[in-house]
Amino acid sequence: MTDYGDLVGAVDQGTSSSRFLIFSTKDARLVTFHQQEIEQKYPNEGWCEEDPMEILQSVKTCMKEALTKLQQLNISPDKIKCIGITNQRETTVVWDKVTGEPLYNAIVWLDARTASTVNQLIEKTECKTKDGLRSLCGLPIATYFSAVKLRWLLDNVPAVSKAAQEGRCLFGTVDSWLLWNLTGGRNGGCHITDVTNASRTMLMNIETLQWDDQLCKFFGVEKTMLPEIRSSAEVYGTLTEGPLKGLPISGILGDQQAALVGQLCFKPGQAKNTYGTGCFLLMNSGEKPVQSKNGLLTTVGYQLGPGKPAVYALEGAIAIGGACVKWLRDNLGIISTAPEIETLARKVDSTYGCYFVPAFSGLFCPYWQSDARGIICGLSQFTTKEHIARAALEAVCFQTRELLEAMAQDSGIPLRSIQVDGGMTANQLLMQLQADLMGIDVVRPAMPETTALGAAMAAGHALGVWDLEADGTQVETETFTSQIGAEERDQRFARWKEAVKRSMHWVQ
Repeated sequence: MTDYGDLVGAVDQGTSSSRFLIFSTKDARLVTFHQQEIEQKYPNEGWCEEDPMEILQSVKTCMKEALTKLQQLNISPDKIKCIGITNQRETTVVWDKVTGEPLYNAIVWLDARTASTVNQLIEKTECKTKDGLRSLCGLPIATYFSAVKLRWLLDNVPAVSKAAQEGRCLFGTVDSWLLWNLTGGRNGGCHITDVTNASRTMLMNIETLQWDDQLCKFFGVEKTMLPEIRSSAEVYGTLTEGPLKGLPISGILGDQQAALVGQLCFKPGQAKNTYGTGCFLLMNSGEKPVQSKNGLLTTVGYQLGPGKPAVYALEGAIAIGGACVKWLRDNLGIISTAPEIETLARKVDSTYGCYFVPAFSGLFCPYWQSDARGIICGLSQFTTKEHIARAALEAVCFQTRELLEAMAQDSGIPLRSIQVDGGMTANQLLMQLQADLMGIDVVRPAMPETTALGAAMAAGHALGVWDLEADGTQVETETFTSQIGAEERDQRFARWKEAVKRSMHWVQ
């Protein structure tokens, strides 16, 4: 029987599913896991919600089922020493601290209902631009971030404004909602978030790492409804029920920051790109925040302990990555499962001038255009579903190249290679197209679960059962190298930029 040594569990609560994964602290190996999809609701055009109770229940189910699988491997759950949490960021939950019930559905990060709220907030700034608060929080005023969603809830949902007036309303991103419930809920649950998730709200000062009086006043948010900000690796509380009752929860990282840790990007200049519902490129920028001049985000990468310095990152965020494949499956029906897109796209050797800009909820980095909408252009009678499938994959790659160029300009560090992770990296064609269209090596780990691994590493590090400096954490990789010339690459990218222009200012 394999000796895995001490084990660490990780809750990975993503946009489309919840998972509980169990890792070995000896060699970072994934021992077992369980996954459950969660439903996204689209009540209006541009809106996206999830049920906070379904999110919570799915996490509990995944923990229970993963433990059953662990026992089937003849491994005792007693080997698990702690758990970490990683989560979809910015997604906003408000709940009643007296009843423990959600006051509204969770508003998902890519929800675009707050476009008019954004315009009102921009008008309130001194410079009347979306960058009016950047110096304080590192972020532009955009539909993406939690404070804008919270402002919408306070303005438009009477149950939320009433609970806020009566001091009953608690706000949190998904990590806070889960932690509060898993540590007791209305019976003493811990209302806490970590610096990485707090840095995505627009309410935390990017320098002091505390809720900022000026920002809270600007958004009209009372600090009493906000969780306490802590580091990414410390004991926040213990599980109060279930088979792991009494186990410490000792790590929290937003999902993209967790992948930065899981990919071992501990040195300035190291970067990773995660291909999930959206795509997220993060580069370690060291212990001082770098303010972007090219539409990127300044964010906290991690803080591995209360006495440790925060390490910052520059981030490029794309709203629609894997969600584009889901749209082709669920809305158009041209594939029946997500992996089929690779088979379909391989049937043609080019898109033959077809470009797909999946701006379903506007454009994120580097444009921040909430009035953009998706387009497929360059269509002819020759165009087939195969060309559209390939154009969808190329869209992910072109968007990533835009982030890469902005990052090189902001950081002054041109990337020679990029580490990748996330569900879409199983697509060999996508990885090759990415190398072709960026002109740098794409390095994929053999074990793709680096997001959950990062949360497990932070949790284990807090308890001293995971040595982040140990060689055992190194991961096997596969490298994809560009097979096309610079002239062709730049020509195709220029056409993509033309397509992007045509997607802008569509919503009046």
